[in-house]
Amino acid sequence: MGDTGGESKETVVAALTAEWAALDVLLDGLPPGDWTRPTCLPGWRVTDVVAHLIGTEASLAGDETPDPGVDVRALPHVRGDVAAFNELWVQALRDAAPEEMLARFREVTARRAARLERMTRSDFDAPSWTPAGQATYGRFMRIRVFDCWMHEQDIREAVGVPGHEDGGSAEVALEEATRALGYLVGKRAAAPDGSIVRIELTGPLVRRLTVVVDGRARLVDEAPGPPTAVLRMSSSHYLRLGGGRTGDHAGVELDGDRDLARRVLDNLAFTI
Repeated sequence: MGDTGGESKETVVAALTAEWAALDVLLDGLPPGDWTRPTCLPGWRVTDVVAHLIGTEASLAGDETPDPGVDVRALPHVRGDVAAFNELWVQALRDAAPEEMLARFREVTARRAARLERMTRSDFDAPSWTPAGQATYGRFMRIRVFDCWMHEQDIREAVGVPGHEDGGSAEVALEEATRALGYLVGKRAAAPDGSIVRIELTGPLVRRLTVVVDGRARLVDEAPGPPTAVLRMSSSHYLRLGGGRTGDHAGVELDGDRDLARRVLDNLAFTI
């Protein structure tokens, strides 16, 4: 079986199409003024986040990358090749009206959903570039669930409409986010050998994530002993931290070795 992150093609595709449907409903309900509200992402308004979503799916569908006539690498918030590529679509669609943006989002996600439905398991398991390195096309689509769900939450935060923090899309996003936890605890937070770090997610997705450090840090189902450090927070806050969206630690509880717990808390971001 290919590396789709432990999920079946059916689960990942269902989560991704459900996420697009949730975004559709959210965007359809936004008044025009909300489309220009700034988000937590540097340089991007709500409409720019939507342009990024459109651009990524359009690129995966084989559409030609637009030339916005702007030197995107000169923009202060653009860092690296991937960011520069994303910004081409953002700048190209920057002045499009909300109704045009929603129509384009619907059109491209409908094409992508149809293509995903036609794919075989072998197609899904085929080697592919992903934002996390070389893996499979299925893993790429799993990352797309995470990315789209995170951007839905970016939009919701910007317009003050919370919601959709649980369900299939959030579940897949959380599973994707936990893949890097061993590295974040062992390398970034420098948890010492012999330590056990537990992150308790209190809801709406309830989880107990345990990392054991014994030569290397790894996520385990059961710890061999009591935790050295414990962090408690909502699943939504954990994902926002993992996505580099916030440095706000209000509502996070730390127990045990508080210095270690604080280091882990400060190093949960693995993407932006």
